[in-house]
Amino acid sequence: MEADMTMRDTDRQGEHGRESARGEEAVEMLLQAREKDLGGFSVRRLLPTAKRTMVGPWIFFDHMGPADFPPGQGITVRPHPHINLATVTYLFEGEILHRDSLGSVQPIVPGDINLMVAGRGIVHSERERPEVTGTAHRLHGLQLWLALPEADEEIEPAFHHYPSSDIPMCTVDGVPLRVMMGSAYGVISPVRTFADTLYVEARLKAGQCLTLPKTSERALYVVSGALRLGRRILPEHSMAVLYPAWSVVVEADTDARIALIGGESVGERFIDWNFVSSRKERIEQARADWRAGRYPLVPGDEEEFIPLPD
Repeated sequence: MEADMTMRDTDRQGEHGRESARGEEAVEMLLQAREKDLGGFSVRRLLPTAKRTMVGPWIFFDHMGPADFPPGQGITVRPHPHINLATVTYLFEGEILHRDSLGSVQPIVPGDINLMVAGRGIVHSERERPEVTGTAHRLHGLQLWLALPEADEEIEPAFHHYPSSDIPMCTVDGVPLRVMMGSAYGVISPVRTFADTLYVEARLKAGQCLTLPKTSERALYVVSGALRLGRRILPEHSMAVLYPAWSVVVEADTDARIALIGGESVGERFIDWNFVSSRKERIEQARADWRAGRYPLVPGDEEEFIPLPD
């Protein structure tokens, strides 16, 4: 997917001094999703915002759908570039066909994780196979971006696909969950990370409780349903940025699906359109390179591209 913001992460708050927090006191801020039209379908964007640019290494968070398409329609995200970041795509329903300038061609289906490492620069497109667009279908999922640590910003681009069967699952207090990246609840994900990174998905029945794992920065997104933190309700499509407390317990007010992200800060980042970097001049160079056509083409998808926005 593509972003459309230019922002600096200058308002980060320091570590919270408490060693434990339960209930509404654990919430540093509550972010509400903003609708973004990506041409043919819309997404709910949680990060970045004016109030909060990053949570740990995570700098971008889009909730796609659920979007229902009639036969003959679907997502058509034309080739576009990225630098100094890694995209993480995860679907609940539907399928996306990923192509990139490395020659990767990979359908993404529910439960899989696609990790595309842009490094010094990559181009990719996100479309759907004719077999999918030929019938009525639904798309629902999350796409996130990781800012790479400064030492890894200019590494060689790479693409990693992890099938659903490789993503570890466990049950905690009766709650089924998946540890998608990093480690939590005694489980370690095989998905590559570049800094201390956490990404967990869980589904709670109404009344179930879950103690969240500790990490230096974290945020909880309500994909569906509603959660309770003490007397505070976290509604559907909201993201609670949490203090780094030792103990935070959430309770499902209704049946709910949640995503927890977090990890260590990698420092200040600039973000402009699809470019993320610790150096503003690097983004200016990336813009100039895309404008001048100096990026590689995507094999099998060479005819179209997204122009550089003004």
